[in-house]
Amino acid sequence: MNQLKKEITLLSGIGQLSTTLLGTGLFMIPAIAAGIAGEFSLWAWLFLFVAICPIALTFAQLGKRYPNAGGTAYFVRKAFDKRLERSVAWLFVSVIPVGVPAAVALAAGFLQQLLPEPINGSLTAQLLTVALLVGVNLMGAKSSGQLQTLIAISIFLLVGAFLWKGGVGVTDLTMPTISEDSLWPIGAALGVMFWCFVGIEAFAHMGEEFKNPERDFPIAIIAGCFIAGATYWAMSVVILKFGAYGTPQFDSASIPWLSENLFGPNFKMLISVIGFSACFASVNLYTQSLSRMVWAQARENKPEGKMAQVSSRGVPQNATLSVGGVLAASCIIGYWSGLDLEFFLKLANSVFVLVYLMAMLAALKLLQGAARWLAGIALALCVIVFVCLGWSMLYALGVFGLLMLQGKKDTRKAAV
Repeated sequence: MNQLKKEITLLSGIGQLSTTLLGTGLFMIPAIAAGIAGEFSLWAWLFLFVAICPIALTFAQLGKRYPNAGGTAYFVRKAFDKRLERSVAWLFVSVIPVGVPAAVALAAGFLQQLLPEPINGSLTAQLLTVALLVGVNLMGAKSSGQLQTLIAISIFLLVGAFLWKGGVGVTDLTMPTISEDSLWPIGAALGVMFWCFVGIEAFAHMGEEFKNPERDFPIAIIAGCFIAGATYWAMSVVILKFGAYGTPQFDSASIPWLSENLFGPNFKMLISVIGFSACFASVNLYTQSLSRMVWAQARENKPEGKMAQVSSRGVPQNATLSVGGVLAASCIIGYWSGLDLEFFLKLANSVFVLVYLMAMLAALKLLQGAARWLAGIALALCVIVFVCLGWSMLYALGVFGLLMLQGKKDTRKAAV
C-alpha cells in the first residue's frame, strides 16, 4: 500500500489551516506588532491580509489543479524539472532543525504549566510535545483534522470572550488616520507579522488527502486565511484597548495577563490548555507536511524503500517516525546550546519565504489567464518580503545553493 487516504473534508481542512495560521502567532505577534506600530498595527493587519490574498489564491489554484503530497516541490517539478524539485523538497525539510523545534518550545511553555512538578521541566515538556505530535500523526489525517477543528473553535471562543468581557465597543474599532509618519512603523510591523501567515505552503502538502480537492482545497485555503486574519485583528483590538504590550517578556505573556485581569486567576489554567492546543495545532500540520514531503520524495525515488511505505491507516508511518526523531534531537540540541528562540524563528522564516517564492515561480509557468497575473503579483510580494528579511535570508539561500550543487553532481554521476 503506497497511497494516502482521502479523508479531509472541507470543514476539517478549514480547521487545520486556520489553527495553523493562528497557532503560536496569536499568543505573541499582536502584542509585538502593537509595540512596533501602536494603534496603526490595525492597518498593518489589513494590509497584510490584502498582500497575502494573491499568495493564498495562487496556492489554491495550484492545489486544485495539482493535488499532491509533494506540495511546492511537486509544483516546481511540473513547471521545471526533477532536480529543482528535489532541491525545493529538501529546502522545506531543512526547516525541521530550526523552525519546528522553536514552535515546539513555545507549545511546551504552555504544557509546563499543566504538568506536575517532577516532570514540568522545559526539555521534558518539549519531548512530550514531540511524542504527542508523532502519536496524533500516526492516527491519520482524519483524526488530526477533527482535533484541529475543535482547537479552532476553542480559539474563536476565547477571542470572543475577550471582546465581550473587555467591553469592546464601536470607538475601539475605529481605525486611526494614517499619516506619513505612520508608514514606517506599519512597514516594520508587517515584517514581523508575516510569520502569522506562514503555513499555507505546508497546507499544500495535504491536497492529495482531500475527499474533493478540486472543490474543497481552494475554499479551505481562502476561508482559513480570512478566519485567521479576522481573529488576529480582533485580538489586536483587545490588546490595544488594555495596553497589553511593551516589552519582549510582556508581549509573550500578554494573553495570560489579559485573562487574569478580565476573568481572574482561575482562568489561567484554561488559557494554558488553549495556548498549548493552539501551538500544538500549528506544529502538528508542519509535522504532517514534513513527513509527507519525505514520503513523497521516497515514493518518487525509492518506491520500494521503507520510507515510501504507508500504514493501514493511510499514514506514512516510517517518514513520520523519522521526522519525530529529528525533532526530538533538535529540541535537545537547542535546549543545551542555549541559542535564542528568535534566532531560530528568523532562520525558519527565510526558508518559508523562499519556498513561497519558488511556488509562485512555478505558478507563473503553470497557470494561465487571470491566475497567472495573480501569481506574478504574488511573486513580486514574495521577493519584497524575502529582501526585507536581511541577514536571515542567507540561511535559506545557502541551503538551497548547496542542494542545487549536490543535485548537479548527482545528475553528472547518472549521466556517466
